[in-house]
Amino acid sequence: MQNTRFMASAMRYARRGVFHTTPNPNVGCVLVKDGQEIAVGWHQKAGEAHAEINALDKAGSNAKGATAYVTLEPCSHHGKTGPCADALIEAGISKVFIAMLDPNPLVTGKGVKRLQQAGIEVNVGLLESRARQLNPGFIKRMEHGLPFIRVKMAMSLDGRTAMASGESKWVTGPDARQDVQQMRARSSAILTGIGTVLADNPSLNVRLGTDALGIQREVRQPLRVILDTDGRLPEDAQLLNLDGQVLLLTADKSTLFKHPNLTVEQVATKDGKLDLNDVMRVLVEHEINDLHVEAGSVLSGALLSANLVDEIVIYMASHLMGDDAQGLFSLPGIQTMQQRIDLKIEDIRAVGDDWRITAKPLNKDRLEQK
Repeated sequence: MQNTRFMASAMRYARRGVFHTTPNPNVGCVLVKDGQEIAVGWHQKAGEAHAEINALDKAGSNAKGATAYVTLEPCSHHGKTGPCADALIEAGISKVFIAMLDPNPLVTGKGVKRLQQAGIEVNVGLLESRARQLNPGFIKRMEHGLPFIRVKMAMSLDGRTAMASGESKWVTGPDARQDVQQMRARSSAILTGIGTVLADNPSLNVRLGTDALGIQREVRQPLRVILDTDGRLPEDAQLLNLDGQVLLLTADKSTLFKHPNLTVEQVATKDGKLDLNDVMRVLVEHEINDLHVEAGSVLSGALLSANLVDEIVIYMASHLMGDDAQGLFSLPGIQTMQQRIDLKIEDIRAVGDDWRITAKPLNKDRLEQK
């Protein structure tokens, strides 16, 4: 019970890095001696010290003989920082509890082996399922070579996202929109299609400040990704002139203009549209862990049909928009009840005057179909 309590504490600290660690995982570390926490640390920003180093720095010489509780296997390789396993060994840590192994197949188990070779007792698997929830995107990228894809939609009670004219401001209330801003801030990238850009001229940025996010560092802007098969992005699109970078994926990059905030990459096509699997390949090359999608029914439906969606978040407002309004997902291939896409609703809660529904598609073997 005591070990569980200390690991749960390490997980709480890990969550403090959620807005800045990408493409690295969120990791927490707690050092314990004589049944008391003596130091804590968490990975605060990619490129900076890892959780174990931050905790060891706080503990100083008092770390000798302590037990470390770490939410992810300590690294054993030299990257932008030194190996955390070596730091634990040098500090004289006597025992290490690890929630889960590093999911990177090239390094998994190596940190544990190094600690054990130094005579340190290592226990792996304490609260592993909860540890995996800390880093769904990092884990999926390491294990399957894909980002974790979350599709966010806003709809009326009759399942409509916009009027027939395309008017959609605002389907939901201010509390729901603020909730979406939090979701954007946690994401590695925000993806939309050129149709949404042309219709809405969106910003796709994080508009919350440091106080609203509860952070002291500068707000990180996720990469904004636009799928634009024919290179129709207008030069005056407002998302080009905001803080942060824009990645445009297209079938022919030779026709695109140059802009200091814009990177253009060419991807393969399939049936006249961008090949979504090739899109994901490019995003993984950019080390995108968590992909937040805010798009229209066609792109959202295409991602769902391609079995690429991991989570759907729908904000439902208490009004009706009528038969002519636009629906959630364009799924023209579904003609029978047997073809329907089953979902598992994982959470429903009120957000202001609206309801947030979080669901998981139940397409079995969808990763194996890639």
